[in-house]
Amino acid sequence: MVIKSVNLALVCGVTSKIPAGSLPEFAFAGRSNVGKSTLINGLMNRKALARVSSQPGKTQTINYYEINGEFHLVDLPGYGYAKANVRVKEQWGKMIERYLHTSRQLRTVFLLLDIRHEPTGQDVMMYDWILQAGYEPVIIATKSDKVKRSQIQKQLAVLRKTLREESHVKLPPSEKKGPLRIIPWSGQTKSGREEIYAVLDSFLGNADSTLPEAGFLDSALPESEEAGKKADKKADEKTDAGENSLRGQ
Repeated sequence: MVIKSVNLALVCGVTSKIPAGSLPEFAFAGRSNVGKSTLINGLMNRKALARVSSQPGKTQTINYYEINGEFHLVDLPGYGYAKANVRVKEQWGKMIERYLHTSRQLRTVFLLLDIRHEPTGQDVMMYDWILQAGYEPVIIATKSDKVKRSQIQKQLAVLRKTLREESHVKLPPSEKKGPLRIIPWSGQTKSGREEIYAVLDSFLGNADSTLPEAGFLDSALPESEEAGKKADKKADEKTDAGENSLRGQ
């Protein structure tokens, strides 16, 4: 995939109607400060179109980024920001849920999880919301450059096991699509980008695309253990771990 043009096409607030749209949409969901803006900027080959902040909870709207005039990357509000008041968190949760159930052009949802930590109750709830809306999420394991290469597979296994075992949505065998697709992502080296592009291409019907095999994608691992060690020194503050409801409880 070659990114030729990018622009912020639309911003939806809490009271906005979800647009019908005409272009395919790919949504990105995740906890506050999980690295969602960094990922979206990396995919768009832009440094700061999606605002990156060390302060969690900065994405408070649904932002539509038009790529090559062909599709939208949709940045959903981050959840789990403990300092937001109950009313605001409730609004964010309802906005996300409304988008998942009413978007007519949504093709798939990328759920971002911090590879260093076990998924929280809110992460599992978001995973369930996506399944209930009729989508099998693609899991992006962010910050993979902040753990040792030798620990990558172990951490990916934790993510997969927790989501499958803690999920309250029990799919019948006929609806199970095999192992979770998990793509490790490094904001530092951009490893994992080509694998994400391949997923996008597969939904867009690009003939030359080859969809990565589901499961653990070794080709997306950090380039070296040393890169992980250097990144560890610059690690950002840990995200708040609250187990509150996505709707603000």
